Amino acid sequence: MISYAPLWETMERRGATTYTLQVKGGISSSTIRRMKAGESVSTNTLEALCKLLDCSLADIVEYLPDDQS
Repeated sequence: MISYAPLWETMERRGATTYTLQVKGGISSSTIRRMKAGESVSTNTLEALCKLLDCSLADIVEYLPDDQS
């Protein structure tokens, strides 16, 4: 599964809010809701987040393997 935990940590370090994402990054509120729920978003959104926050993809998302026990 994909986790957006790094995004929220990066935003906190940069002093960014979800309002910042919407106004400066053009990220819709529905996309922000999807990320908060751990749902998929487009690569265009990921690119916009990297540009806005001046970071790499690893600062936005991380892959967490499913527990296959």
